[in-house]
Amino acid sequence: MAYPPGRQTVGRAAIERLWAEALPHMPAFTPEKPLPTLISGDLALTSTPPSDGAGARAQVVRRQPDGSWLRVLDQPEFVTPAR
Repeated sequence: MAYPPGRQTVGRAAIERLWAEALPHMPAFTPEKPLPTLISGDLALTSTPPSDGAGARAQVVRRQPDGSWLRVLDQPEFVTPAR
């Protein structure tokens, strides 16, 4: 995962720790309606247009042998709350 800025967080345990530390300090957000998922074999692209019209969010996921999907590429967008 391309976070924190300028670095990567790699591996399930490291990503779980990052979210456990970050989520309690993040502002609340309203889920946005995703666009249709594009699937090609065992890869899929998911995307969501932000409600404010600024850019887009995208993730690439890969189907696992058990049928679940795990992210291959994810670059989250974090907003710093106003002070």
